[in-house]
Amino acid sequence: MKQGLSLRVSQHLALTPQLQQSIRLLQLSTLELSQEVEQMLDENPFLERATDEAPREEFGLEAADAPVRDDDRQSEAESEFAPGPASTSVESASAATGEGEAATAAEAPDSEPDWEGDGSVDLAPDDSEWGGDAPARSNSSQGDDDRPDATELASSQESLQSFLHRQALALRLEENDRAALRFLIESLNDDGYLEDSLPALASGLAGDDNDQFDELVHHFQVALGLLQSLEPAGVGARSLAECLTIQLRAQRHEDETEEEAQVRRTALAICKQPMELLAKRDFKRLATLTRSNEDEVRAALQMIARLEPKPGRRFVDVERNVVIPDVIVTRVGQGGNAKFRVTLNPEIMPRLRVHDIYAGALKSHKGEGSQALSQRLQEARWFIKNIQQRFDTILRVSNAIVERQKNYFVHGELAMRPLVLREIADELGLHESTISRVTTAKYMSTPYGTVELKYFFGSALGTETGGNASSTAVRALIKQFVSAEDAKKPLSDSQVSEMLKEQGIECARRTVAKYREALRIAPANLRKAL
Repeated sequence: MKQGLSLRVSQHLALTPQLQQSIRLLQLSTLELSQEVEQMLDENPFLERATDEAPREEFGLEAADAPVRDDDRQSEAESEFAPGPASTSVESASAATGEGEAATAAEAPDSEPDWEGDGSVDLAPDDSEWGGDAPARSNSSQGDDDRPDATELASSQESLQSFLHRQALALRLEENDRAALRFLIESLNDDGYLEDSLPALASGLAGDDNDQFDELVHHFQVALGLLQSLEPAGVGARSLAECLTIQLRAQRHEDETEEEAQVRRTALAICKQPMELLAKRDFKRLATLTRSNEDEVRAALQMIARLEPKPGRRFVDVERNVVIPDVIVTRVGQGGNAKFRVTLNPEIMPRLRVHDIYAGALKSHKGEGSQALSQRLQEARWFIKNIQQRFDTILRVSNAIVERQKNYFVHGELAMRPLVLREIADELGLHESTISRVTTAKYMSTPYGTVELKYFFGSALGTETGGNASSTAVRALIKQFVSAEDAKKPLSDSQVSEMLKEQGIECARRTVAKYREALRIAPANLRKAL
């Protein structure tokens, strides 16, 4: 083997720290971006919120920031997410095409955004720039922070255990029974059910002591009866049948007529039967097993349908995800001249700038540690610019979506057209993965409600005329068919498929079933009215 030297020239794109941060910020949701901003404000002393008391003209480049180095400009040129010109009004296809021709930083290094000198970017413009439809709100810590937000309201909800403990205080119990009741309350799941059996609970406490085991089982049986007598009715049940039975007995009153009492007895008898028969609404089988007629079974099922299968549902402290739109679409004009204005939501846009005092002090100080501080200053500039690029990219993509799906904003989801990520990527000159990041966990406020940007993308189904229909429009059509059906004779998946064929849409029965399940619509046998 001979040894030798060879020279080879290659070209590749390196993921610089700035580009990595730009990609990461682009895929964050609004809530995650807010957390990222708060973390950066805590870690970087050169970054601060822009307040109304300090206009941005006071923080010019000459007064605060150091000049940008050449390697910084080169790293900016490598970024794919430079904000090209983004129109806030969708008027014609040529406007969207103009946006698509705007070169990204990866492909056109000269198309660098016109960043104003101080490195600070006011990301929340005045109300007048956004119109009266989207009132702006300052994100600063000052102002109307005394009002409770949705997170505080959600966390103030009382739990099921606390509600039951309050009721238990009114009971006069011995110490052992009170402790057993408290133990059972803490053993309930979120739905209010007692999943473990009493012997299993007792064995976990008593171990191998048989005398203590028997005593604990006795106390648990007493405590279980007391627990099932508390509100909400049905709490402490060990199965669905027991839960429904407890509620039926709790609703019994003295003024009940004989007919109502008979229906209640039938309902109690139904609860003793397999729950599969109740779910399938097998009237004939239930009537035979309960020795009743079908009319009584139907009335009993109506009574059961008004019960709560999960008594602890209203006490579950679920995390409430408040959806705040990133983009707001408003209609301008009427009739055939209607246009749609696309704007960023000023409420979610952080107002950040570089701290002028610290930056000015660093500029005049060249002593020990200045290199590390200069790096933190550059990180603050990068962070501000990457956030601006994030919102500019979201605005460009939203403009392109509104232009492609203009019929949706005029006629609703039935007019949705097929759209894939590649179409928007080719139009804007971005990568398909960039469009995927932009449309994930980003929401748009439309005349028909707030929807995720991914909602506008759907596969195509063939039509008799040779065209394509959006899967979103087909789902909307299925929902319309089901809402207009006869409750006594609900439409089957095959019937819905035939109705779609009458509309010129080729959709198989399995596809209809898949779309129906995605819409959370029950099968025909469960939609049948009692």
